[in-house]
Amino acid sequence: MEFKVGDKAVYPAHGVGIIRAIETREMEGSAATFYEIKILDNGMKIWVPVEKAYANGMRQVIASEDVEKVYDILRDRETPTDNQTWNRRYREYMQKIKTGDPLEVAKVLRDLALMKMEKNLSFGERKMFDQASSLLVQEIAVAKEMEEAQVRSEIEGLFVAPPEAEDAKSKSKSKKKKKA
Repeated sequence: MEFKVGDKAVYPAHGVGIIRAIETREMEGSAATFYEIKILDNGMKIWVPVEKAYANGMRQVIASEDVEKVYDILRDRETPTDNQTWNRRYREYMQKIKTGDPLEVAKVLRDLALMKMEKNLSFGERKMFDQASSLLVQEIAVAKEMEEAQVRSEIEGLFVAPPEAEDAKSKSKSKKKKKA
């Protein structure tokens, strides 16, 4: 896959960026061509060797017609959440995020969002939740040519707990307080 200056591309775990330049540089006696990518979210510049871009996971932004597949994963309540220890789950989730595949990132966001509905997330879980959310929101906003706030609102709407679930959660918290 060849990119041109001005193209938008996704770099795993960093999100959507724009190709600012394609330059050939001398390194250790040989010439190599690089994409200069400016990450939209934080302005970070990344230099990716053109010949290794695909191997590093760099890809085009998800097609707007494929966004529905991401939403299907986020809506899925049939897949059981991962009951491994936190450190194993963390490693597995980080591997999924590092792939840069929006479907894998959506699985992480779904699982953490469902956990968040049942209990308070730990600091590490919240950080990972925010990262997965940010990566998806940014890419979907670019794919659908929408504002990020609107996409974030759509995604958050998929995880609004039904009133009976909120009642059960608050009853569980009040029982814990009475025992203490």
